[in-house]
Amino acid sequence: MNPQSKPLWQRFAIFLVPLMASNILQSLSGTINSIYIGQMIGVEALAATATFFPILFFLMSFIIGLSAGSTILIGQAWGARNVDKVKQVAGTTLVTTIVLGIAVAIVGGIWTEQILTVLGAPENIRAMSVGYARIVLIGMPGFFVFLVVTSVLRGVGDTMTPLFSLILSLCVSMLVTPALIQGWFGLPQLGVNAAAWAFIAGFVSVLLFLFVYMRARRMPLAPDAILLGAMLKPDFKLLGLILKLGIPAGLSMVISSIAGIVVVGLVNRFGSNATAAYGALGQVMSYVQFPAMSIGIAASIFGAQAIGAGQIQQLGAITRTALMLNAIITGGLVLIAYLFSQHLVALFITDPEVIELTETLLHVVLWSIVCFGWSVVFSGIMRSSGTVYAPMVLSLACILLIELPGAVLLSQTSLGLTGIWIAYAASFTMMLVLQASWYQFVWKKKKIVALI
Repeated sequence: MNPQSKPLWQRFAIFLVPLMASNILQSLSGTINSIYIGQMIGVEALAATATFFPILFFLMSFIIGLSAGSTILIGQAWGARNVDKVKQVAGTTLVTTIVLGIAVAIVGGIWTEQILTVLGAPENIRAMSVGYARIVLIGMPGFFVFLVVTSVLRGVGDTMTPLFSLILSLCVSMLVTPALIQGWFGLPQLGVNAAAWAFIAGFVSVLLFLFVYMRARRMPLAPDAILLGAMLKPDFKLLGLILKLGIPAGLSMVISSIAGIVVVGLVNRFGSNATAAYGALGQVMSYVQFPAMSIGIAASIFGAQAIGAGQIQQLGAITRTALMLNAIITGGLVLIAYLFSQHLVALFITDPEVIELTETLLHVVLWSIVCFGWSVVFSGIMRSSGTVYAPMVLSLACILLIELPGAVLLSQTSLGLTGIWIAYAASFTMMLVLQASWYQFVWKKKKIVALI
């Protein structure tokens, strides 16, 4: 049976399930490594790796942005069945990624200590942090390629290969991290640096697997002479278009992470119980948000492929399908989280007082993740056509004009800590209103044409 003959919702679901699983595995990988380090080495080692996280997130934001731009173009080229153009976009993106990765490795490898000093790494863990960070930064070229390859594969509708890749990466990391911490199999004991080497071993294993697997199966993006040619002679006009589409996505992630740091500062003022509640709440919310974000990515890729194929009339159906799936999947998870909130929170916290506080805050904000999911669908569909600045500005306006000032002001009233989460819910709700309005009254009146 031709996959294209299946109902849209079925094709969407087949694409979506591995994508959601990949996002969850990516988060789980970091969680498992943190457990290993915290339990097998100690709190200081865990703090040493945590100090580097803002740098890693910052670097990942720009590469994910670059990937988002190339994925839109690859989706459109794939929709038009122009495989050579797909490889041209992929080759140009890969060579740019490698150059950026080498620059990060050189700068980061040489000035690691100075960077961490500026970030305020505590004296007692600075040496550990520097050692860990230097290894990770030197490995950035390979990690950037790993991020881009798994992203562009989704542009051609393949979510299973990235899922296999992440399973392999997780398995390698789960084996290598404790082996290098404890010195199993005659390996050296590397302490906190074990996590850094396991990180590198994970993506190197994946890249080797993908090279062999993709060539063996003759996949569209398998390394060949056309892809190599595109890497050796990158198309700078194409690169300009990739950056134009991708930078807004990366910028949104960076500003969102900065806003998150501000919120942590506000929460910390309410004491350690509030900070613990924030951490547990973040864990629960992230696993509910993954499906919402995955649906938005899927909508963007399906939209790009429809535009490339000249089937502009399909965009309305894709939007409706994504909105419906968000209501069912994200809405279902939100309902489950409400019903079993005490048990979910108790997975992370044992103190009854903090459990009660976390539950209260969870009940305030959880419903708004459905609004967030719908807003991501509208912005994803608009981005698939190359409309990237309006969705970015609307999202950032909600963060900078509602979420942050609302959190600051409401936390100083009698609402206290609850006010911060009311601000989050208000921001997500307004994000939906603005993205849906722009989609309906501005974007739908535009003439949609393929970008390449």
